[in-house]
Amino acid sequence: MDNEKQFENKVKSWLHQLQKEGQPIKFIKIWGGGFQKAGIPDILACVNGHFVAIELKGTNGKPSELQKYNIRRINECNGTGVILYPEQFETFKLLILDLLRR
Repeated sequence: MDNEKQFENKVKSWLHQLQKEGQPIKFIKIWGGGFQKAGIPDILACVNGHFVAIELKGTNGKPSELQKYNIRRINECNGTGVILYPEQFETFKLLILDLLRR
């Protein structure tokens, strides 16, 4: 299993745990492919009524220009778009917990 897939599983597991605890969060994993529009972030979530888009990258991963553009546009539209690396996971968890308290 590669670095990004392991990280994806870690993020999804934590989000599932929040759901099990009854937190107001819903998320879906987007599966890329020939029938999918390119550049959609890996995970789309609604966290306590707030739109969150997460582009997952392994430690050495690089986002494409389209991925960076989409994350930037989501933020410009008052959503929360992040390009998330494993090293930033603890900070990301604080962000999500903050959204849950709003």
